[in-house]
Amino acid sequence: MRDFVRVLLLVLAFTYPSCVAAQAGGTPDGRSGTIQPEAWQIVQLANQARAAAGAGPLKWDWALAEAARQHCLRMAAEGPISHRYGGEPDLDQRAGQAGAHFSLIEENVAVGPTPARIHEEWMDSPGHRDNLLNSKVDRVGVAIVSSRGVLYAVADYERSVSILTQVQVEASIAQLLRGLGATLRDDATAARAYCTRGKADENSSHAGFRMLWQEADLTILPRQVVEKLAAGEYKQAAVGSCPAQGVEGAFTAYRVAVLLY
Repeated sequence: MRDFVRVLLLVLAFTYPSCVAAQAGGTPDGRSGTIQPEAWQIVQLANQARAAAGAGPLKWDWALAEAARQHCLRMAAEGPISHRYGGEPDLDQRAGQAGAHFSLIEENVAVGPTPARIHEEWMDSPGHRDNLLNSKVDRVGVAIVSSRGVLYAVADYERSVSILTQVQVEASIAQLLRGLGATLRDDATAARAYCTRGKADENSSHAGFRMLWQEADLTILPRQVVEKLAAGEYKQAAVGSCPAQGVEGAFTAYRVAVLLY
C-alpha cells in the first residue's frame, strides 16, 4: 500500500481527543444515535461523488462506524496514521468484532484540516478514489477525531451481507428456481447432506444434476443451474444449505446445494 503525503494531509488508502462519529439514513440494524457533523459531511461528499460517477449511495452502518472509531482513536493517539497498529486486529477482524457482516471491505484513513479537504485528497488519489467510488460497496461508517489542531479520519466501506438462517437461505434460492419453472421438493435432507459432504450419497445419487457453490449474493443462480433448467431437461429441484467453509476472518458467505430431477 502506498503512502500519499500532501500539504496538511497525509492519506492512506485501504482508511483523544474528541471523537466525531452521523445519521446517514438506513441503519441496517435499527440502532439510532448522533452522527457527528464532520463525519456526516464526509458521507454526503462521498455520495455526491458516487452519484456523479453513477454509483449507488452509501448507507450508514453503525458497526462499521464503531470499528472506524476504535481505529481512529488509536491513529490520533499513536500516529503516524496507519491501517494497523501493534496488537490491533486486521480491518476485517475489527469490523467483524464490531458486528459488521460483509463480503467486501475497504478502508480510507487520513489526517487533514477539514472534512472537505480530506475528501478532495481521497478523490485526487487513485487508490482512495477507487475505494470511495466502488460500486460494489453499499455501506459506510466514518469516524473523525480532532487532535493537535487537525482531524484524523477513518472511513470503512463494505458490501453488506444479511444474516440469514438455513431455512431463509434455502427459501431465497427456492424462489429463484421457481422463477425458472422448477417445482421444489419439500424434503431438503438430500440436498443438505450433499452440501455438507460435497459428494453424492444414496439420497442425492438419484438427482440428474448436482451443483454446490458458496457465495454471499443469494440473488443470482450459477450459470450451470440456469442453463439446465432453461433446456427443459429437469422439472424438479431440491435446495439445501450448510455452514460455509474456508471463509477467512469475519467475511460472510453462504454454502448452497441444488439437486435437479
